[in-house]
Amino acid sequence: MFEFDQYLGFLAFLTILTIGFWLMIFLLTFVVPYWLIGNLREIFKERKEAKQAQLEE
Repeated sequence: MFEFDQYLGFLAFLTILTIGFWLMIFLLTFVVPYWLIGNLREIFKERKEAKQAQLEE
């Protein structure tokens, strides 16, 4: 059926596929929302500081 090197190649393919799948799940559920929320906080913080600086003038 399978030779040993084909079996190892198949296992390597499944391992890489599984790692890629879980990496995409991790990126989409944690990293991307964390990045977006951090960017939005920075934008609002800069706008607030600019507004306060304009009011102080």
